[in-house]
Amino acid sequence: MIKKWRDMLKSCTYCNRIHDSKHICQQKQTAINNRQRRYKTDREIDKFRSSGAWRRKREDIRERDKYLCQICIRNLYGTTQQYTYDNQSVHHAIPLDEDFEKRLDNDNLITSCDNHHEMMESGEIPMDVVLKIIAEQEAKQ
Repeated sequence: MIKKWRDMLKSCTYCNRIHDSKHICQQKQTAINNRQRRYKTDREIDKFRSSGAWRRKREDIRERDKYLCQICIRNLYGTTQQYTYDNQSVHHAIPLDEDFEKRLDNDNLITSCDNHHEMMESGEIPMDVVLKIIAEQEAKQ
């Protein structure tokens, strides 16, 4: 059986060139590797978030920050209530998927309310502001 030309060659969506249908170009291989790396990192992050080490560190940071949102206490970024004790979480200034090694570093963690946590996640509160507040909290120790 003779294969038709269009069955043997395909336009590559990764590099926009035409290759044999069985060929994996460098850009496709890079995309596959990145996807595998992200999957591995996502699994590591999920495992970390349920670990005892994270639960202990999270409690240490809340205690360091007196169980208060550090953005609210400074009346920054649309604070409506300065002393917010409810719905506190601990935020990683440098996200886990950017630097997993800093996951338990005190100088990367801050207590925040849900509203300010979302603002930090989205970048509405700049990372340099967050890191400055963390440094202030660490200096008090």
